[in-house]
Amino acid sequence: MPETVAGIRVPDSAMARAATQLVRDTEDDLLYNHSRRVFFWGALTGERRKLKYDPELLYMGAMFHDMGLSAAYASKDLRFEVDGANAARDFLESYGVPERDIEDVWTSIALHTTPGVPEHMRPTIALVTAGVEMDVLGLAYHDFTPAQREHVCAHHPREHNFKEAVIDHFAEGTIGKPQTTFGNVKADVLALKDPSYRRMNFCSIILGSPWPH
Repeated sequence: MPETVAGIRVPDSAMARAATQLVRDTEDDLLYNHSRRVFFWGALTGERRKLKYDPELLYMGAMFHDMGLSAAYASKDLRFEVDGANAARDFLESYGVPERDIEDVWTSIALHTTPGVPEHMRPTIALVTAGVEMDVLGLAYHDFTPAQREHVCAHHPREHNFKEAVIDHFAEGTIGKPQTTFGNVKADVLALKDPSYRRMNFCSIILGSPWPH
């Protein structure tokens, strides 16, 4: 029988099972459990908002959203979000998923750390970010019932030091390519974790451009 947590059924297609195994084999317990929780928070948000969403596409976005933090999928010069999105695209293409659906999953991953934009887009995109924001930032925490929070976390526990540990994971995934943090939230991570990190300044780039005026 498909697994059900907090009233949400986990997709049980061959593709979903393969994605689960791939992520399980690639990520450590912290990121794997985090990714699963992101799916449940996103799906519960979709139910609460009465959105028509595709659970399997949401699952793919949630499960792959941090794959770019792993050495197996990290590039030398792309944002980790794009690395994860590219990994998801390759996986979905291998299963013959329609391009429009692949694009939604790709975008949901690429934009999941860009607040203020995904919420205005199609459900897969909006709900992956909603799930991430709930699990990492606690946004809309009180919109979930205590029973929902407890049931999800009973199946996929948050480590006692999850807040600090997930920041460490973000730092490890970006410290080797600090240029990719320009204009996004990972600049805050490296500012905290890397004493040698220097933020790029948007205004300085404008003022220092080769344009004469």
